Amino acid sequence: MSVRWLQFGAVAMMAWLSAPLLAQDARQYPTRPIRFIVPLPPGGGTDLLARTIAPKLGEKWGQTVVVDNRAGASGAIGLDLAAKAVPDGYTIVAGYIAPMSINVSLTKLPYDPVTDFAPVTLTVLTQNVLVVHPSVPAVTVKELIALLKSKPGHYHYASTGSGSSPHLSAELFKIRTGVNMNHVPYRGAGPALIDLIAGQVALYFAGVSSALPHVQAGKLRALAATGSRRSPAMPELPTVAEAGVPGYESIQWHGVLAPAKTPVWILDKLNRDFVAVLNQPELKERLLTMGFEVVASSREQFASYIKEEIAKWAKVIKEAGIRAD
Repeated sequence: MSVRWLQFGAVAMMAWLSAPLLAQDARQYPTRPIRFIVPLPPGGGTDLLARTIAPKLGEKWGQTVVVDNRAGASGAIGLDLAAKAVPDGYTIVAGYIAPMSINVSLTKLPYDPVTDFAPVTLTVLTQNVLVVHPSVPAVTVKELIALLKSKPGHYHYASTGSGSSPHLSAELFKIRTGVNMNHVPYRGAGPALIDLIAGQVALYFAGVSSALPHVQAGKLRALAATGSRRSPAMPELPTVAEAGVPGYESIQWHGVLAPAKTPVWILDKLNRDFVAVLNQPELKERLLTMGFEVVASSREQFASYIKEEIAKWAKVIKEAGIRAD
């Protein structure tokens, strides 16, 4: 018998002997706290989503899920940290549209959105909402367009960074309406909202979940939602298309990923548990009132979705001539 076949037999034997151990590990995992990286500062929709889901996962696992905010570079710093983490299931990351599907067409990233991560599940979809500071003399989208056209380059809009969904939502608005306004990028939704509420910028295409409390408190005025249909969280609000910009649509997506090379059995368990938690009726309804529409996909569906989104936004960015600031 050749050495090659002896080696093959040894490997096969080790795999057979380790199978029960893997099954046992699958039942026991996790045995210590899990770090859930959010690549944005506290206060935004991505952070709010993670902090809403984390306690439910903690209850299911009997372990603490620690939300770790690592902001910077439009999400790239936190995602790069996650990509380079030990692939043992104890580090997961909140991925979202900008650093996973948009920025790859705008700048050189320290990670590859497709090869450096193992998708766990697409969690939710959410719309943006066009909000303005109360001092802005416009209560409808048509009035805002007229105001912006009357003073080209006078008004400033906030975003959560160059290439972010709020940025592209605003740029798409500019393309569709022909208005001229200035981009002011921030490191996340929290800082952007602080300056908008303070009147440092005039408007912002904010995530529904992060904008809603400030709209309800009267600190901001909402003009329209960016989806193809009205947001369940703000059903009284028209869409941008309904309000006078035909064909306009821009949505955000959120998902969970692990470092590439994370064992498949861990990824499968993460997917099962995330999907189960997201489909809890009480949590699902709570997320809906916050502006999040639960998707809870399979790993394979999420992987395909990321690739489709990369291709879609690459085409939009090229056609619109959008460049990172």
